[in-house]
Amino acid sequence: MRRREFIAGLSAAAWPRAALAQLPQLVIGFLGSDREELRSNRFRAFHEALTEAGYTDGRNITIEFRWGDGEVSRFPELASDLVRRQVAVIASLAGIPSVKAAKEATSTIPIVFQGGFDPVEIGLVASLSRPGGNATGVTNLGLELGPKRLEVMRELLPAGKLFALIFNPDYPNAPRQLRDMQDAARKLGVRVETVAARLASEFDAGFTAAVRTGADGLIVGFGQPFTAFAKDLGELAMRHRIPAISESPEFVRSGGLLSYSGNREDAFRLAGRYVGRILKGEKPADLPVQQATRVEMAVSLKVAKALNIDVPLSLLGRADEVIE
Repeated sequence: MRRREFIAGLSAAAWPRAALAQLPQLVIGFLGSDREELRSNRFRAFHEALTEAGYTDGRNITIEFRWGDGEVSRFPELASDLVRRQVAVIASLAGIPSVKAAKEATSTIPIVFQGGFDPVEIGLVASLSRPGGNATGVTNLGLELGPKRLEVMRELLPAGKLFALIFNPDYPNAPRQLRDMQDAARKLGVRVETVAARLASEFDAGFTAAVRTGADGLIVGFGQPFTAFAKDLGELAMRHRIPAISESPEFVRSGGLLSYSGNREDAFRLAGRYVGRILKGEKPADLPVQQATRVEMAVSLKVAKALNIDVPLSLLGRADEVIE
């Protein structure tokens, strides 16, 4: 009798686990720049924030990934696909094109965004403190750092008079990028020549054009497709042997000279916390837009040596990451 009771007890104990495995998991939709993010510190921060909130991918949530791969035209269909999937929340973390696509695809599914833009200015939220609607998220320092990148390049190359900006003219805030950069150039007493690149396939031609102008240095534009292909851009900078600065530390790790950007790891962590809070029942309309304000700079002394450039101590002292 005791043996039968013992076996019955084991079966009863096993049943909840089996039943739990059968339960449908909450599904998070993730709109990202490119699948390389899965190996990045920023995605790790997003995942850790979810875990802290009690959600683990594969255990009690499933994350459905959709990647733009640097082509902003893909986001509307990717966002619509997540809506058809009936996800519980969409983490739209690839900047303006991804969140605008998500917003146009649904007015009911909660959206958490991340990017270097003003969400009030582009109509995503009613205000930073009371977003209203179905979207909230995190802003980081992005667009406003464009002029600062030119200042950093001038500090690195004090004799430089001409710099090139490679940018995507179709990106939503391209006009402001150009206006801010030209204003900064006038204040610094330098010139900026622009080179267009809408797709990754146009990067090489863009770098070639920048070198032909006789530019002393190159500034990589903000947003897509540059965010998604930071590694390729770094390799191109080294191949063309041109001092270049980008918004991405990955750019420096693969051959670029400098990066100067808002800390996206902080922004992804904050976004992950908001996703967790929404899964627990809070409404995006009531969650104020947060701001990640930490700035980070990376410098490659290895690249500087290859280009015969002496990096001033004033820059090295401010660098968060130095590659030797």
